[in-house]
Amino acid sequence: MAVRDMLTIGTFAKACRLSPKALRLYDELDLLRPNRVDPETGYRYYAVEQLERARLVAWLRRLGMPLARIRQVCALRPADAAGEIRAYWERVEAETAARRDLAEFLVRHMSETPRKDSTMLELRYCAHSDRGRIRPANQDTAYAGTRLLAVADGYGPAGAPASSAAVEALRFLDTAELPAGDVLNVLEEAVRGATEAVRDAADGADDAGTTLTALLWTGSRLALVHIGDCRAYLLRDGALFRVTEDHTVVQSLIDEGRLTPEEATTHPQRSLLLKSLSPTTPPDLRLRDAESGDRYLLCSDGLCTVVPDARIRHLLTTAPSPDAAVHLLIDAANEAGGPDNVSCVVADVVEAV
Repeated sequence: MAVRDMLTIGTFAKACRLSPKALRLYDELDLLRPNRVDPETGYRYYAVEQLERARLVAWLRRLGMPLARIRQVCALRPADAAGEIRAYWERVEAETAARRDLAEFLVRHMSETPRKDSTMLELRYCAHSDRGRIRPANQDTAYAGTRLLAVADGYGPAGAPASSAAVEALRFLDTAELPAGDVLNVLEEAVRGATEAVRDAADGADDAGTTLTALLWTGSRLALVHIGDCRAYLLRDGALFRVTEDHTVVQSLIDEGRLTPEEATTHPQRSLLLKSLSPTTPPDLRLRDAESGDRYLLCSDGLCTVVPDARIRHLLTTAPSPDAAVHLLIDAANEAGGPDNVSCVVADVVEAV
């Protein structure tokens, strides 16, 4: 092709909406080579046929896609490239949602008026895990201590070791010195350790892992970490509130208005997770004020998929102690067929004596 039939770098830049500086960089990175480089002047020339690739590069850069991934996408067939772009954007949306949640938390946290009451509070608690009536083994782990409450629901061939490893990695928080005002960072760092422990326990298996829902007591507040489909509930003044949101396909369909909560209970994909404990998926983190008389429930989905919230509220309201509540809830799940492992942690916030 003669030089007269090619586009100069300036003309090519205007046509594809990439700056000459960007084009020189992409040449150096072997992402978008010019068709010809003048051996004497070093001037770059491009073929008209290169505009399509250049425009694709420009669009992907506007999406914020890293150059290394753009190189991979450009090497694919159109259908495969579309799949890669879709996967990239889904991850961007997930990360944006996590940052939005953190921003909302920080706004609330910085806007709060410091509490002035000096009432000393503490937790009274009980935890228990049951295999259920059908499953051959128990892959749940439940734990309750003076400061840490946790439930994990393992899945896959190494589900039991995974859930156990996640909770075990957090147990040091029961006795660790917690820096004032920094409890969420401490909890987030502990969860990173739990993620590594789960990876080791699963021994690299892609089809094994765990969910995790935990509360860390600070003396007047509870720091929450949550990922997956275990749940945390709060019973306050006789009303039951769900503190967490399920990270499941079914919950996403409910949020989109494509499924009702009633339809979700019998949906064939009701146990399909969108998130579980992993290095690439940030958990939900929250900080909650506690009040004397609060009763918290952490449970695996073996309870909430077969026992309606109204029944859970009744049992939590009438049980005289955390121990009684835990066993009444597990009995209710088993009486409803016990199709899954069921784990419950119940903790009461009471005035210290």
